[in-house]
Amino acid sequence: MAITEQSVQDALKRVIDPNTGKDFVTSRSAKNIKVEGDNVSLDIELGYPAKTQIEPIRTMVCDALKAAGAANVSANVYQKIVSHAVQKGVKLIAGVKNIIAVASGKGGVGKSTTAVNLALALSAEGARVGILDADIYGPSQPQMLGIPDEQPQSADGKKLLPLIAHGLQAMSIGFLIDPETPMVWRGPMVTQALVQLLNDTQWQDLDYLVVDLPPGTGDVQLTLAQQVPVTGAVIVTTPQDIALLDARKGLKMFEKVGIPILGIIENMSIHICSRCGHEEHIFGEGGGKKMCEDYEVEFLGALPLDRTIREQVDGGNPTVVAAPDSRAAQIYREIARRIGVKIAEMAKDHSAKFPTIVVQNT
Repeated sequence: MAITEQSVQDALKRVIDPNTGKDFVTSRSAKNIKVEGDNVSLDIELGYPAKTQIEPIRTMVCDALKAAGAANVSANVYQKIVSHAVQKGVKLIAGVKNIIAVASGKGGVGKSTTAVNLALALSAEGARVGILDADIYGPSQPQMLGIPDEQPQSADGKKLLPLIAHGLQAMSIGFLIDPETPMVWRGPMVTQALVQLLNDTQWQDLDYLVVDLPPGTGDVQLTLAQQVPVTGAVIVTTPQDIALLDARKGLKMFEKVGIPILGIIENMSIHICSRCGHEEHIFGEGGGKKMCEDYEVEFLGALPLDRTIREQVDGGNPTVVAAPDSRAAQIYREIARRIGVKIAEMAKDHSAKFPTIVVQNT
């Protein structure tokens, strides 16, 4: 009995995408299904960065369709990342599809280290990614990316070209000032600098721009919420009660201004002794998961307190590129894929489909 399009649909409904938890029919990922005799061809469109997932998913789909009666299966699995909805009244930035804000309630929780590794993980999964260092007072991304002495250029005298490091497009106030010069600026100057860095950088067709925010809930965060088209925010915390207290404030701030919370990352979750292998929860245990339960947001993952993560980022060679096969790099990639999936499931931005209407007196 020849395979039919209906039996193809039925087979695909039983194949679950391990990254989304949904089948390829319900998620509308299966497209252009063609059945010719015993031969089946189709496209599988993934809305998230999935370079390492394409072959496993293709194998899953082909095996399921062959089990349903297909003699030959041609499955074209690809990723297509589009722009998603942002706050009302805020327009998208040219050259940037989605902006991910990485925030923390307080300093010292490893937010910048997490931000740069997440950006590199998204890039490793096949996305075009940039990182904006929004910490005007204490920019750290130039050092973390290994380009502390470089300066951006301008092709037209108006916009700055982002610097490139490890495949990321990067911009920071740290590229424009002496590293030892303190930024003795009041709030309005800081927020103006942030907006200029964002808008006056010539971003090149980014799928995601990761914004490394300063800690707290001050001027920069409010400016970001009111003037910058943010797709979603990620909160970084440690299990420590004091860090969680401030992280809750950050989460509530984003909720109040209408920016979706993509999830919470618990950093320095557990320490494993490099000599004896003893595991110890130095900063407490389970705080991040408890916070997620309280606010009904997703727990994206937990990262260990690991000396090598610090050494690699201090040396300008973050973990995802320095040790791509390490357990820490694997966790960063898993979190990055989950963030990509969360964004893909959000409402799409349709503003580009509507023409600009100009009313003139005739």
